[in-house]
Amino acid sequence: MPGWRTLSLGSCLAMAVMISACQAISPDTSAIPPGQPESETTDVAQSVPVGVNQVAPDFTGIDGNGVPRKLSEFKGKTVVLEWTNHQCPFTGKHYTSGNMQRLQAEATDQGIVWLSIISSAPGQQGHVTAEEANQLTTSRDASPTAVILDPEGEIGRLYSARTTPHMYVIDPQGDLRYMGGIDNIPSADPTDVAGATNYVQAALASLGSELAVDPAVTQPYGCSIKYSL
Repeated sequence: MPGWRTLSLGSCLAMAVMISACQAISPDTSAIPPGQPESETTDVAQSVPVGVNQVAPDFTGIDGNGVPRKLSEFKGKTVVLEWTNHQCPFTGKHYTSGNMQRLQAEATDQGIVWLSIISSAPGQQGHVTAEEANQLTTSRDASPTAVILDPEGEIGRLYSARTTPHMYVIDPQGDLRYMGGIDNIPSADPTDVAGATNYVQAALASLGSELAVDPAVTQPYGCSIKYSL
């Protein structure tokens, strides 16, 4: 398939084990096409479309410490939304390599708000309790501003989040400025991180320099989000 990179043997084996749970999507700098890769996420396509250069939908979610968090409470700050699933090998690629942690640290050091969101339903891959979410943050040396638990999938569906990871960048005025993949190499191989173009990092740099974000929309890749039925 055009656009795919050759994976290492270890990555191929990991992909084979997880093939029933994960779906890779080739990168594309055009708008995300209609339809979803797996039937379990078709309800996301039916939600109200969210678009760049539009006001990001407000939401309320409970974080790992039991504190209600609203997107609107961060008005005036740049916000990154990261959909995550610790059991997904594509998510694992960015955590085992330290890539996600570096992005989080760089962002939060600049005063940017980073919200990691878990929309896996109870009993599904990636679902965690609040305690487990906090343990994951500690064990992986991650540094998001907060981890938002979304077991009913309300926030995920609001944003039409499709995969883990699926990334969004919101500017201080509350407008969505980037949505899509974390980078341009759709693999589960951590060694691919070094050679990838990191779209989130580029979007944040553009916002910091008051430049237009380009690309503003890319194809996400990873495991489909395991929404509640």
